[in-house]
Amino acid sequence: MKSLLKYFVLLFILFSGVLTVRPALAQIPSNPAETDSIKTVAEHLPGMGFRLVTKKEGTLNFATYLTSRYLNQQGINSSYTDAFGRTFNLQKRNDLQFQKVMLYFKGWLFDLNFRYLLYGWTSGSNNGQNGSVIIAGNVQYKISDFLDLGVGVGGLPTSRSMIGNWPHWLRQDARPMGEEFFRGSFTTGVWAQGKITNSLFYKTMVGNNLSQMGIDAGQLDDEFDTWSTALLWKTENFGNLATYGDFEKVQTPAFMLGASYTRSDETRESQPGIEAPENTQLRLSDGTRIFFANTIADSSSVHAARYRMASFNGGLKYKGISLDGEYFLRWLTDFKADGRLPFSELFDHGFTAQAAYMLIDKTLMVYSTGSYINGEYGKPWEITAGLNWYPHKNRTLRINSEVISVERSPVGYLSYPTVVGATGTVFMMNLELFY
Repeated sequence: MKSLLKYFVLLFILFSGVLTVRPALAQIPSNPAETDSIKTVAEHLPGMGFRLVTKKEGTLNFATYLTSRYLNQQGINSSYTDAFGRTFNLQKRNDLQFQKVMLYFKGWLFDLNFRYLLYGWTSGSNNGQNGSVIIAGNVQYKISDFLDLGVGVGGLPTSRSMIGNWPHWLRQDARPMGEEFFRGSFTTGVWAQGKITNSLFYKTMVGNNLSQMGIDAGQLDDEFDTWSTALLWKTENFGNLATYGDFEKVQTPAFMLGASYTRSDETRESQPGIEAPENTQLRLSDGTRIFFANTIADSSSVHAARYRMASFNGGLKYKGISLDGEYFLRWLTDFKADGRLPFSELFDHGFTAQAAYMLIDKTLMVYSTGSYINGEYGKPWEITAGLNWYPHKNRTLRINSEVISVERSPVGYLSYPTVVGATGTVFMMNLELFY
């Protein structure tokens, strides 16, 4: 309780600082040139970056994303016992990390409809681990509003946060626990996306596996059987990327509904490492990794399994208020193992819920998220409360503080705020720049 009170005091100090700094800034005089400059900055679209080259043959833009994170896990238990009665010690962190850096090079070539994206991705908390530095990209060609084709590294549209709205989430670079447990990730593949009607959008993708971050070609099977499709319906005022939170404070109600379905045959060799930055290894609901030798049954190891997952999501925005929810259903079947397993198939389901309110227009947002997983090997949950402060009244710069209360988390890795098995309280404070 004392640690929880301490974190809320820190949040209060941050909130008080916002109220103190804003009036002081408003009193600073400026000449017309400075006013125009400030207006230009305020209207900057995050992710557009700087235009480096403009030619008849194409363009080149440079953009960057970076974060720093203070993470305090001292409020969680020192150990946890899994569904099989095994007890593990937890390594609790209390550190400051230059958390993530992404460098983007993008533009079009030869034709406005032919676009390219190249990026470097580093995870500071994973320094020394496989996948701590990733170079990737893709190319896309828009044939029409209905058909836009792409090839390269892309996100499987397994859930709402995987359809292109990152990093415009309520939480800073962290999905709710429930979504993190169920979702797929980024892989190499081909995809098609576009408008079916003015309000209905789709994306369908065929890829190598659920997550290729930190996986080399020799670890992949030869089936090419990962497939994911999403549909999204929304009102025009909801926003192009279906972002979370009503930052724009829409004056008429905005709605969205979405659904996705994913199927993939996964093998032990095709999984990312334990601490990969995008670790979406298949797990039981107590956090046990199904592909690790002897973790489910003595002298038994799972070599392959079929993953199927459906998700349904919805959202509402109105005058600074936002409400979002997503429900997940996951089936694991067709296990191949070198011994007897205590199950022939697994079914887990659960949900995430998120709510936010803009206390001060385009400046201060309060939010809360919740997750619950109804699993065959555990029923973990998570609740968070946080503040987002946008000093320049746009999404380019954000200061985020959050308190997390969690019970037996089934997910966790170095670039995620919780660890597998965590029960207790976690605090984090983040600085995010997306230009």
